[in-house]
Amino acid sequence: MKIAITLNTSWNIYNFRFSLIKELLKNGHSVVAIAPHDNYTIKLIEIGCSFEDVTMDSRGANPFKDLGLTLELYNIYKRVQPDIILHYTIKPNIYGTLAAAKLGIPVINNISGLGTIFLNEGWISKIALKLYRFSFKFPKQVFFQNQEDLQLFLDKELIQRNICEVIPGSGIDLDYFSPEEKKNHPPEKPFQFLMISRLIIDKGIREYVAACAILQERGLNIVFNLLGSLDEHHSRGISLEELNGWVADGYINYLGNTDDVRPFIYDADCIVLPSYREGTPRTLLEAAACAKPIIATNVPGCNNVVDDKLNGLLCKVKDENDLFIKMKTMYYLGEEERVEMGLKGRNIVERRFNHQIIIDRYIDAIEEIGCIKPQMQVVYVNNE
Repeated sequence: MKIAITLNTSWNIYNFRFSLIKELLKNGHSVVAIAPHDNYTIKLIEIGCSFEDVTMDSRGANPFKDLGLTLELYNIYKRVQPDIILHYTIKPNIYGTLAAAKLGIPVINNISGLGTIFLNEGWISKIALKLYRFSFKFPKQVFFQNQEDLQLFLDKELIQRNICEVIPGSGIDLDYFSPEEKKNHPPEKPFQFLMISRLIIDKGIREYVAACAILQERGLNIVFNLLGSLDEHHSRGISLEELNGWVADGYINYLGNTDDVRPFIYDADCIVLPSYREGTPRTLLEAAACAKPIIATNVPGCNNVVDDKLNGLLCKVKDENDLFIKMKTMYYLGEEERVEMGLKGRNIVERRFNHQIIIDRYIDAIEEIGCIKPQMQVVYVNNE
């Protein structure tokens, strides 16, 4: 059976859906990755996917401009003829669902986060909500990553309750993300805070930098790190000029971007994510799986991973002073207490966020909706 996965970047498919793809291929299904071409496209082909390039701006939020995406996806779906389509992120969820509905192809959607249209009010948000309400008449199943997002969709009458289900985010590979072996660090080693995020305003970047600046004034032996990709073309992206200003002022160290966050997590003493709202943030799952204490905002998604004073601390959203207080509190905790927090975080992800939970639920949903029977073999692409 042919299964399509449509997302806003190939990077996103490879990094967040890799385990699901491997399981689908293992079960004998063929997988078509549909996304804009980037450096991760070849990786998708190498693991056994076929690939379809699509023009999709993951940064913009203009419904009139994006309506053309419906036609493009319609043409791809008509040519590829998948038996079922898995949509992730806002644009595939809306426009991909409309295209699939026209062709009578069943879809499973995933609400991995609400995006800026739910954080801001305006005519674009109103149109987007109308598009959600119309397009979400057609999915066979919609997965949400936290109960609050599901309730918001129900309250706004965007969806019918009978097709909804909450799953624990994208899950985490507990073998790949695991606690580092105990190392003896020199006593003079500075305490390290680390924020891992795409550099957009809604992730709480400015609040993090402001809290770091306040702590800098205290003259404490702390290093403040920021890891993640710059996205100046995003409507709420941080500019290179602003980022360079923070670095020049000595507020943070910018570590750039990486394909493997584990060494950076291992070096850190605490992971920080002061986001305005999340689905189930992958960076917090990675941090908890690596047994690191966390500071995050008390908002949907973040408080789904962080239990206040158990495996981390929760702060007020958009409040740099409260974030500063929580970071100072974490700094002054004893090392044993921070280690205990980290171990409790690891226990939480083992019980609730193992990626196998999500994989199994997707496999069940695909079989229920598509009556899928595994094929006899999978053809892998040899790129040598």
